[in-house]
Parts: sequence; structure tokens; C-alpha cells
Amino acid sequence: MDYSDDYQYPEYNYSYEDNFTLPNKLVFQHKPKCLQEVLCVSLLVVSVIIFLLGFCGNALVIWISGFKMKKTVNTTWYLSLAISDFIFCAFLPFSITNMAMEEWFFGRFMCKFTSSVMFLNMFSSIFLLVIISVDRCISVMFPVWAQNQRTVKKATIVVVLAWFLAITLSIPSLIFRDVGSHLGRTICFNNYTLNQHSHKIVALSRFLAGFIVPFIIIIICYSVIILKLRTSRMTKSSKPFKVMSALVAAFFVCWLPYHVFVLLEMNYRNYDHSILIIGLKIGTFMAAANSFFNPVLYVFMGNDFKQKFKSSVLSKMENAMGEEGRTTSRYLSRSSSMDGRASTHI
Repeated sequence: MDYSDDYQYPEYNYSYEDNFTLPNKLVFQHKPKCLQEVLCVSLLVVSVIIFLLGFCGNALVIWISGFKMKKTVNTTWYLSLAISDFIFCAFLPFSITNMAMEEWFFGRFMCKFTSSVMFLNMFSSIFLLVIISVDRCISVMFPVWAQNQRTVKKATIVVVLAWFLAITLSIPSLIFRDVGSHLGRTICFNNYTLNQHSHKIVALSRFLAGFIVPFIIIIICYSVIILKLRTSRMTKSSKPFKVMSALVAAFFVCWLPYHVFVLLEMNYRNYDHSILIIGLKIGTFMAAANSFFNPVLYVFMGNDFKQKFKSSVLSKMENAMGEEGRTTSRYLSRSSSMDGRASTHI
């Protein structure tokens, strides 16, 4: 397959499957063109916004759910989600730099590691959403049993198992990501040349394990919950279900375009090259946007998070401003007394 001169996002540029050898000598002098293209500049700006909002937003959620709220099963779920998104956002500057310069400067290890982090985020997020859906379903179907069996310790064990599975499914990035030289630049790409079926196996396994199967489980859980709530007189607040529904919808909308274009890429000879490039770019950035949507949903849709946010952040600001005012008052009173003493000495 020919190299893509346009698509330079480090996580999902074209997968090279044909038998070829990357040139060892740099014949061409590469000049970045990203800042001259409207789409590239737009995605670059969006990436910076995603990094800033995602990094700060998830850090805030980690602080509130981890240190300001009582440790419960629900806060354990959401804290783990926030940690997953925070780790992903922390590595976004590598991708942003690569996109702006259209070259990979960080070596083979970081090429493999940054890609693994993004897939770790994808798998851990969807697995946690599945766990939360199953937990909600069990709580509605078997409230007495759930009241006695749902403990923070058990929730922590389940989260650890989910992370372990997510790490396992992220290993292909460590295997197939590679760096090479092309047209005077160093690129980070998917090298599937060792096995002709490896690309399809990896793409289909990610699609099934990271999208289709989890969503089937989530849909089943929510169907059961809706039927149960309709046939009973449960009067519990629907707020947690609205938050969960928003999280699931955001994940679906953000990740579906990426999976669609990755599947189309497997038969890249049957589709227009430029459409695949643009689709993969947009799909990748929509997937990245999911990492800052989650904290926004926590803050604006969760009553507990809003209350803790207001009580924690606003009280800190009030105390800081109050302390500054008290310090200023003490300084002025001391200055006045010193001036008074000085006038008596004179």
C-alpha cells in the first residue's frame, strides 16, 4: 500500500500490509503542511481544547470523587472512569505535536506506548460502562440482595479485573506499532506485514470486544431496567440513570465513526483514499473527545458532583478571598498603629 502523505495522526494512520521495506536513507526534505490546511488546523485546535478540558476536568472529578466524596460503589465506578480518561489526556500532547509537525520525534517505545494508552482508555471505559449497567440492573432486579452484597471492596476487585482485561486487549499496539523513515520524516504506523491476517484480526477483535458485545450487554441491561421500572412503583430518583444513559450515548456517538472507518480501511482498495483519510482523522478526534465529555456529564448532570463541586471549589475560593481580606485588614491596622506610634514619637 502507498504511504499516506496527509494522514499523520500517530494512533491511526494507515496500516501498511503490503510487502515493502521502509527506506533507510532520507532522500526528501520534509516540510510540515498542517498549518496550511484548514482541516488540520481545525483538528489541531480541537485537540488542544480536548487536552485542556479533559486533563483539568478529569483531574477535578478524580479530586472530588476520590477525596471529597464518601467512598461508595458508585464513586468507585466513576473514579476509575475519570482515571482512564485522565491518563489518555495526559498523553495527548505527543499526538498533538506529531500532528502539527507531521513527524514522530519520540522514538519507538513512545510510539507503541501512546497507542496502547488510547486503546487502554477505549477498553477500560466501555468495560466500566458495562459494569455500571450490570450493577444498575442487579440493583433494580434484586434490590435486597444488592443492598447486602454491593460493597466497595468487591467493586474495587471488579474494577481491577476490568483494567487487567483492558490492558490485555491493548497489547497488539505494543506488538504492531513501529517507526520508520519516509520522505524525509520519521513516522509512527501500524506494521502488519508479518502476518497478512493480523490487521483484520486486530480490527475485528477491537470492534467486537470494544464495541458490539459491550453494547449488546448494555442494551439488555437497560431494557430490563425499563421494564422493571414500568411494572413496579419504584420512586427512586432517575438522575443516576440519566447520567449513565448520557455516558453510554456519548461513548457510542464518539467511537462509532472510528470503528466504521477502521473496518472500511481493511478493504482500502475499494474506497476513495481521501475519504478514508478524512474519515479516520475525524473518527479519531471524536473518539478522543469522549475523554472530556465524561467529566462534563458528571458535573452538569450529577447532583452529588455539582453539590461537592460547589461546596469544595467555591468554599476554597471564598476562604482564599476571605483570608486575603483578613490579611489586608491586619496589614492596614498594623500600619495605622505604627503610624500612630510614629506620630507620638515625633
